[in-house]
Amino acid sequence: MTNWSASTILSRAILLIAVFIVLMNLLSIAEGKKVIRSSRRRLPWIRSRRSTPHRSTREIHEGSIRLVGGHTVNQGNVEIYHLGEWGSICDDEWDEREANVVCRQLGYPAAKKPTTDSFYGQARSTIWMDNIFCNGNEMSIEKCPFDGWGITDCIGKEAAGVICQDGHLSSAESSANYFYNQAPTKYFPRKLDPNNFSIRLAGGLSLSEGRVEVYVPDIGWGTVCGDGWEILEANVICKQLGLGYAQEALQNSIFGGQQHKMILSGVKCTGNEKTLAYCQYDSVGNVDCPGRDRNIAGVICVKAMSDLIPDEKEIERSAYLDKKQLFQLQCAMEENCVASSAYRLLKENRDANIFETRKLLRFTARIGNIGTADFLPFLAKRSWQWHACHKHYHSMEVFAHFDVIDARGNKIAEGHKASFCLEDNFCRAGSQKKYVCANYGDQGITVGCTDNYMHDIDCQWVDITDIKPGNYYFKVSINPEFKVAEMTFDNNAALCNLDYTSASAKVWNCTLTRP
Repeated sequence: MTNWSASTILSRAILLIAVFIVLMNLLSIAEGKKVIRSSRRRLPWIRSRRSTPHRSTREIHEGSIRLVGGHTVNQGNVEIYHLGEWGSICDDEWDEREANVVCRQLGYPAAKKPTTDSFYGQARSTIWMDNIFCNGNEMSIEKCPFDGWGITDCIGKEAAGVICQDGHLSSAESSANYFYNQAPTKYFPRKLDPNNFSIRLAGGLSLSEGRVEVYVPDIGWGTVCGDGWEILEANVICKQLGLGYAQEALQNSIFGGQQHKMILSGVKCTGNEKTLAYCQYDSVGNVDCPGRDRNIAGVICVKAMSDLIPDEKEIERSAYLDKKQLFQLQCAMEENCVASSAYRLLKENRDANIFETRKLLRFTARIGNIGTADFLPFLAKRSWQWHACHKHYHSMEVFAHFDVIDARGNKIAEGHKASFCLEDNFCRAGSQKKYVCANYGDQGITVGCTDNYMHDIDCQWVDITDIKPGNYYFKVSINPEFKVAEMTFDNNAALCNLDYTSASAKVWNCTLTRP
């Protein structure tokens, strides 16, 4: 047995303690690394250097709106978010009131101008809202009465849009609006010389149809952007080429041209210009056109065309003030033929307000076709909608607008007329009746015939309950959205003086004008 001294035993004990401490430290470090690795597996926001950087996402709420296709953030087609999908809004009944609601919802002071006819590009395949009737005070566009989510007869070239007034936006609103729009683009239009400017049609099956191509010196031949392209612009083309009148304005690539240079955009005409060079336009040469390969301007021209005209003298003779209680107007309310205040009253207390009296400006509208071809509805017969309350089919969503306008040009009351029955009621000598509404018959107005909407039928009025007695203008517009082609639209409206008292209404001095 080895005899260790006390000092030796003490030194060896110290060594063993030191070794033990080192081993425990190593074990602690190993356990710590294990915890860190385990934590990284459990916490998804801890990423390695090679992982994809985290991107914050903006939650989109039901009913959110945005502007798309505009050249600046305060303009574009209006889209609304519903059931997890963005969709367009149809331009039927779209005017300053609806535009003001949209602009204020986006944080702008008000609307500068409403736009129609897909002015900022084709509508989406999903169109969520149609026939919106706002009073202008709603906090959001979805609070306004409309036909119902996804209920529409509109097509791709009928998207509603706005140009909002410039104004201060909060940082959140500004970033949200910019999030959905491209960076602003400035255009410096080049002036077109009518004496050195040519047009032609290409890609059609006949000489009277095709995509529109224009020739500009130093640039050559090129196509035209279909943004905002409608029957007024197409009419100028057909007349300039001596091909008659425009039957249809196209915004697609049906006539080809995808591989061609696009050199003209933002064309807007009144329809009376001698050449396209006299119309307004955004840019020449360097063109920004949404969906340009599928958004090419085209036309189909015809020699014969309808031409509607209202009988302005009949409006004067037949106008009068009528009073009805709300319970007598239930069918009319289903077609939005009374002022928005009536719907608000019933919503607040239906039982108490059902006997509320409404003041109605009634009149007869006699509409004649003085053109060289029959006037036919915009929709195909298979797309007509049956209205159970009135027991008739709607062949056009909007056939007429009735507006009361103040001295400053502001619309203060309005009515509208769906063409529940386009038929020949009276024909002059040499013309025969073709169209009748009974038994799901064909609808239209024959050349030389008139369609009469008598003063005593539903919706043949303007609800003027909410306006004060005074002197106003009264305007009746036929085919107001130019959905059906005509020879001219300069005679499609009658503008009259309206003298309104609490007991009577007089319409006088009617003259023909444009809607």
